[in-house]
Amino acid sequence: MSDRSSFIAVACAAAALVTSIAALPAAAALKAEEILAASDAIRNPDMPFTSRIFLTEYRNKKRGQEGEITAYAKMNPDRGQFDTLTRIFEPTRDRGKMMLKNGNEIWFFDPATKSGMRISPQQRLLGQASNGDVVTVNLAKDYKAEIAAEEKISDGDRVERDCYKLKLIGLNSSVTYPAIDYWIERSTNRPIKALFYSDSGRLLKSAYYRRYEKQLGKERPTETVIIDGVDTQLLTVLRYTEYKARDISDTWLTKDGLTQVRD
Repeated sequence: MSDRSSFIAVACAAAALVTSIAALPAAAALKAEEILAASDAIRNPDMPFTSRIFLTEYRNKKRGQEGEITAYAKMNPDRGQFDTLTRIFEPTRDRGKMMLKNGNEIWFFDPATKSGMRISPQQRLLGQASNGDVVTVNLAKDYKAEIAAEEKISDGDRVERDCYKLKLIGLNSSVTYPAIDYWIERSTNRPIKALFYSDSGRLLKSAYYRRYEKQLGKERPTETVIIDGVDTQLLTVLRYTEYKARDISDTWLTKDGLTQVRD
């Protein structure tokens, strides 16, 4: 082979290598987004549905406040995101009050006074659970994802799991948490653990996704344990029960339609 031919061959190989290396970040980003979307599909049924959520607060292993809500969730095809209506059953003093997530807004409505107000997703609902923790969300629509590591971690039952660790950055200011570290089991796409951060990078809380059971066609986590980011003796358990496919009126999922909500 002539020197010129050898030079051309080496140059072509180098160009191909540069192109391949340049494509790696884009491929990794695509894979991270696919992993996150697959995990969303584990948590969220692909049909309009209702579920009952029981919330229990624990302080130093002692049971504290308790709550019970019913959630109605339906995909909005224009946004690729869920709209969610939650109705409070317990505590008794709040029975009948409602919270609606529509687009990037969350509204609180009291049917007794027929008054409503916009509220923050970060606002505390009960214990360590915020308003944004009880609405149905496709994280892949609201966060940019990248794979930070592949590592083994212990799940909420202290079983070792082989996971992708994703770093999630919020795409808009209305997300409940600006940044999340999110561990997803490699073999199943099940969410295992999450760390939630403020804008400044302060750890707000952690969560473990547990007790997988078959609900509406898939094995889904039916319990989330939320632990305070400062005092780990403060935790709140969310138990999800009574999943049912249901036709949900679009009117219910609008601020002006809250007065029409019925059992």
